[in-house]
Amino acid sequence: MATLGLIGSGNIGSTLARLAVDAGLDVVLSNSRGPDTLASLVEELGPRARAATPAEAAAAGDWVVVTIPLKAYQQVPAESLAGKVVLDTGNYYPQRDGQIPELDAEQTTTSELLQRHLPDAKVVKAFNNIYFKHLAALARPSGAPDRSALPIAGDDPAAKTAATALLDTLGFDAVDAGALAEGWRFQRDTPAYAVPYAKDPRGTGIAGDDPGSPASADTIRTALTAARR
Repeated sequence: MATLGLIGSGNIGSTLARLAVDAGLDVVLSNSRGPDTLASLVEELGPRARAATPAEAAAAGDWVVVTIPLKAYQQVPAESLAGKVVLDTGNYYPQRDGQIPELDAEQTTTSELLQRHLPDAKVVKAFNNIYFKHLAALARPSGAPDRSALPIAGDDPAAKTAATALLDTLGFDAVDAGALAEGWRFQRDTPAYAVPYAKDPRGTGIAGDDPGSPASADTIRTALTAARR
């Protein structure tokens, strides 16, 4: 059975873990505080889930999701991720992460920073543009008329194919936004960030009890095209 490894088990990580278990995948979760702190989540998820260290989660995963604050990206275990498809959910929040001059100057992107730290991994940007409650609520079976799409970006075609397969398993279509350098098109403060999945498109789509609204592949493509720096 295929395994999803998670480095980080906060809102997005735990939501992906639930979707993965529901889809029949095994899950290995980790965080910066140690496996014991994940006991209640593992118990909730059931026998397909276990807790481990970040290095162990990296080694176990057929896909590995890195879902941690950007300021901690250099703590991700590079050796354990050699050859792996790594899905990066990171977003840059200077008030949390501190100022990162390269990002402030738009000389690079968040996922390119992670790729530089993981030279032997294949990084794909994904899952960063959707509120975790919408991620949980909008998963649909393949072929469902109200299935939502999520954008991805990456430099390795095979890795993007693998990421697309994971999204499909979890209940979403994928829209290829291009190379990793194009990941800015769905970072925060762009039209593809959160708003396409909001029930009220005039709002931010990232707060309150908004149950979310499906966003088609065409909707996401239009939002990506509208992005401006």
